Amino acid sequence: MKKRYLKLVRQALKSLRHPHLRHRPWWQALSRPFANRALWIPCRDTVASGMAIGLFFSMMPMIPQSIFAAIIAMRVKVNVPFAMAACFISNPFTNVPFWIAQIRLGQWLIDALSLPVPHFLHKATMSLPGVGTMSVSNFIVGFLAMGVLLALTAYPLVHLFSAILPHHLPVRG
Repeated sequence: MKKRYLKLVRQALKSLRHPHLRHRPWWQALSRPFANRALWIPCRDTVASGMAIGLFFSMMPMIPQSIFAAIIAMRVKVNVPFAMAACFISNPFTNVPFWIAQIRLGQWLIDALSLPVPHFLHKATMSLPGVGTMSVSNFIVGFLAMGVLLALTAYPLVHLFSAILPHHLPVRG
């Protein structure tokens, strides 16, 4: 598994330095931070942070989730491939269950914590069969809360994995 990961990293870094692109100033500005090799080497802390960032963005209802996760991972200087890969837990097969869970979690949080919701968001409602009445406020609160919960769960799970199997995910500074 480690050899395949390293091969993938080498291929990705090689494609960033493609001869047709490497001399263009706009490409250099984009690819130089992305090509930092320290952001691609897996260690416990960078993978845990990268997974947390990726799982947070995986719950956001937008198309380029992995691009945003990669940009934030580069800025925070954590593992970019793990941040991008974690975004793929939300895919066309898992989106509907995630959205239903986000709607229900959002409604529960609004009711339990009596969160103030802007009136125009609460008025935008629709009835979904099998789910019930959904408002935009439920969905927004739900996807933000679920993203934060997944991010907070990922960090200790990666550290636990590293403690159990230290040869797969070493501790480096």
